[in-house]
Amino acid sequence: MSVDAEENGPVYSDRMSGQHVAPIMAAQRIATLDIVRAIALLGIVIANVNAFAQPALAYYWPPALLEAGPGRGNNGDAWFWLAQFALVDGKARALFAMLFGAGLVLFAERAAQNAGAGAAPELRQVRRLIWLAAFGLLHFYLLFEGDILFSYATAGFVALAMLGMPGRSLLVMGLAWAVAGALLRISDFAPAALAEAGGGLDAGGPQIEPLRIWWRGQLADAALQAQVFSQGSYADVLAWRWTEESGRLVWAVVLNFYETIPLIMIGMGLYKMGLFSGALAGRRAIVLAWVGVALGLALNLAAGWHVMRGGFQPFATQLSFFGLSMLFNLPFVTGAMVLLARWAAEVQDGWLSDRLAAMGRMAFTNYIGTSLVLMLVFNGWAGGLFGTLDRVEMIPVIALVWAMMLTGSRLWLGRYAQGPLEWLWRCLTYWRVLPLRR
Repeated sequence: MSVDAEENGPVYSDRMSGQHVAPIMAAQRIATLDIVRAIALLGIVIANVNAFAQPALAYYWPPALLEAGPGRGNNGDAWFWLAQFALVDGKARALFAMLFGAGLVLFAERAAQNAGAGAAPELRQVRRLIWLAAFGLLHFYLLFEGDILFSYATAGFVALAMLGMPGRSLLVMGLAWAVAGALLRISDFAPAALAEAGGGLDAGGPQIEPLRIWWRGQLADAALQAQVFSQGSYADVLAWRWTEESGRLVWAVVLNFYETIPLIMIGMGLYKMGLFSGALAGRRAIVLAWVGVALGLALNLAAGWHVMRGGFQPFATQLSFFGLSMLFNLPFVTGAMVLLARWAAEVQDGWLSDRLAAMGRMAFTNYIGTSLVLMLVFNGWAGGLFGTLDRVEMIPVIALVWAMMLTGSRLWLGRYAQGPLEWLWRCLTYWRVLPLRR
């Protein structure tokens, strides 16, 4: 999650490689990158709150919201779904993947500057990814089955083989790969959506019956999950994840080849082309970025509006959410990355940018900490709000989590050089205890 690098400062001994290395300190981080990462994390919170508050099926299909009171699934919730679909879902995660790719290049550059040529910098990258995968597995089973750390770590192993490629080649190859992956996903969902459009799931015939059976199974799973998360103990939740959700880890690795790996490559390419040093801040790049954002937004809005106007037909919703949006997100997110990097470079040294930069520097801690807070708020054995809020009613929770991250990060970094999980990850990467206090 956090994009770390190495500095030309105090030297520490790497006990596993025997070479001298030095992790980057707070003053040497790229503030622009931190600010963009914080903005992506704000979007991640919007998406994840719904995943904690309602059954997983409700994350993309609004009719699955639990009918715990008046107003569930109302027009306000449908409009909120459309806005989130067009602006947040898949976009914040894609920004994080691109930033992760930039971090791989940044880490490699600084490691090579300190340790010179040889295998040690590459080995540290591998060790760093191994520990990130371990953190991801713990996060998945103990806190949240929507973890993205494990996915990034496993995709990172593939991306490491492409570190030596030129930036433009990485960008073009990543975009082409991402388009191909999106088209494959569209082809996965299109047949069911077309069959559904021919008469709906209530229609008969051999083509519809398997879809009807599969969808009934999804509804049954959502009902069982709701019972576990609203009424079960923490042990019941852990058992559910182990028995019912472990397959998501395998699927996350498969999806890396559709989406995550090419997005990481795009981030690597943009970084090498000078995104965070101002090289892509020219008029032509900015115009293209705005065109990409406008095009992606318009296409997502059209797809989401079609689904909403159609009453959220199950397979039409899946086609738009998991297929079409993958394709439409590419121009949106690539353009947004360029625009956000330019904006972040221009607003540094202000009150808001200062807090966003602190929040971005602690993105790893904030991401895991957010999961802990939301679990305690919504799980039945803790705060007990699972299934009681629709999307509109979740807005105060989102605002509270944002405030905690923006305020808490600044207070913590006033005393310490990095977040606690960033520090732990760094110690494990360098295999020694490093200083935490400023």
